[in-house]
Amino acid sequence: MTKHIEAPFTMDKWDGVSDEPVEGGPDAGHVLLAKTYTGPDLVGSATGHALTTRGERGASYVAQERIVGTMNGLEGSFVLEHRASMGDSFPTLMDAVVVHGSGTGALVDLAGQGLVEHGMLILDYEV
Repeated sequence: MTKHIEAPFTMDKWDGVSDEPVEGGPDAGHVLLAKTYTGPDLVGSATGHALTTRGERGASYVAQERIVGTMNGLEGSFVLEHRASMGDSFPTLMDAVVVHGSGTGALVDLAGQGLVEHGMLILDYEV
């Protein structure tokens, strides 16, 4: 049975390093991140990495984070991969997926998909 969560989080760390610039190209870089998920459906913490690109006509990121905590009473961890892309005259694309086989503990068989938006993980999942 598929379940749904909307899990608020705070961004505790976003330490970015810019890549070597390319003349006429967008800024690009990589980021070390940390988050705290504050419940009620998901309580825990996450650490991960992101790659970012930002220019005058668009921006994009792709990230992976390992979430450790309790989701609807199930303790364990899993890796979430998510991305967003937006630009002039293009629709915004956002998605997130649980990396297959990344679950531990009571989340060992976790599978799911959704999106990450401003301070919120929205996920439909099965265990």
